[in-house]
Amino acid sequence: MFKYTLDNKRYHTLNYDLTKRFNTRVFKVSLNGGFSCPNFKNGSGCIFCSLKGSGDFAGNKEDDLLTQFNNVKNKLNNKWPDTKYIAYFQANTNTYAPVNVLKKKFEEVLTFKNVVGINIGTRPDSITDECLEYLKDLNKRTFLTIELGLQSMHDKTLKLINRGHDLKCFDECVKKLRNNNINVVVHIINGLPGETKEMMMETIKHLNKLDIQGIKIHMLHVLKNTRLEHYYKEANFHLLSKDEYVNITCDQIEELNEKIIIHRLTGDGAKDDLIAPLWTLKKVSVLNDIDKELAKRGTYQGFNRSILNRVNLICKKFIKPGDITVDATCGNGNDTLMLAKLSKEVFSFDIQKEAIKSTKDILDKENISNVKLINDSHEYIGKYLENYKNKISLVLFNLGYLPGGNKSITTNHNSTLKAIKESLKLLNNKGIILVVCYPHEEGKKESKTILNYLNKNDIKYVTYRNTDNINAPFLIEIKK
Repeated sequence: MFKYTLDNKRYHTLNYDLTKRFNTRVFKVSLNGGFSCPNFKNGSGCIFCSLKGSGDFAGNKEDDLLTQFNNVKNKLNNKWPDTKYIAYFQANTNTYAPVNVLKKKFEEVLTFKNVVGINIGTRPDSITDECLEYLKDLNKRTFLTIELGLQSMHDKTLKLINRGHDLKCFDECVKKLRNNNINVVVHIINGLPGETKEMMMETIKHLNKLDIQGIKIHMLHVLKNTRLEHYYKEANFHLLSKDEYVNITCDQIEELNEKIIIHRLTGDGAKDDLIAPLWTLKKVSVLNDIDKELAKRGTYQGFNRSILNRVNLICKKFIKPGDITVDATCGNGNDTLMLAKLSKEVFSFDIQKEAIKSTKDILDKENISNVKLINDSHEYIGKYLENYKNKISLVLFNLGYLPGGNKSITTNHNSTLKAIKESLKLLNNKGIILVVCYPHEEGKKESKTILNYLNKNDIKYVTYRNTDNINAPFLIEIKK
């Protein structure tokens, strides 16, 4: 199970974070504080926004805050009488008012029974210096989170949807909030007009570079009486299908830093106002399909942050309990331990005594006894395993230097190629070799040497990269 979940999800859930933080169940109660939005003055607002200001499911602004709060609380108390609450100011821009008005509303909800925090939905261009000073004080007295709408990192898109600010404005606002230790949750929208999958992925990659604590991912939906409705009918731009949305969102989850809390993975408009896509009304179905797709892939939040996650996934899917495997570079022992738990028998090589000792310590701690440690270069794998020709299922090469050790001692392109050649003789008819290549000077020689040999000898292989950075580590899977 993914480590940041209490309900077997493959991503960092809000339920996990709030339950761990407050040691009880916590619910967010959406409120309408009666605020407006500066963007309505700057051109009738964002093109997707209704007159409800993205607060379709917030409380009725004609009711006072306590009435709105109790309407939700009373329903929840029937099932969860001991729960805590976070007051969520959702509709419109909830810092777009004089600070004395903000204080009156925010301080009021803090007096409500069992309210342990406040979430404030706003815009990056709507937090004045005076407002920030008040938020700094508020943050000392309650669990405060500021939710900022970004929607896309691409200024071209922001201009098209009449967002009213650019990426620079957003980034500067995040920096100001985080400099004052205020939690930030970011809203983004998949399927905005003209955006490709690559552009949506770029938004996630940009957010990974920022110090944010949470994210909400929405699907673009077209509502009645919005500028987007007219644009949709005129331009007839492509709206993502359910399958497209699920696949893109799963790709984003795989890319997203695992410490960022996922507050939402889909959204819907009010049924009576929704024009398209109608599949967004079935939120539970969308969430279930995201869970199923991640399970099918065997991936999880942050999967693409390390190529070693791909190595582990391939090993877990490929190795059978009766298999014999080899760790050609045992290093700190983690790979050997993983292979030992999956295989019948493991042979583990390393030229450094320090690596052999570290691996033995890890194996002993786990009471692992099906590993033979060999303190020698993997180039002699054929000599040590001469009786295992056509019997090995998998050989793993995690190249480079010993983590935490002497970086001047690395695997060598000549000895590595020799070891791979010998390993091919050891593989059974369905066996594979996994080679993790690194971008340091010798690592580049190794990868070039290996790929040249494979291509020259028409040996089947596939490469895996978890980033578009050509200087990042990557994986070569060699098939006999």
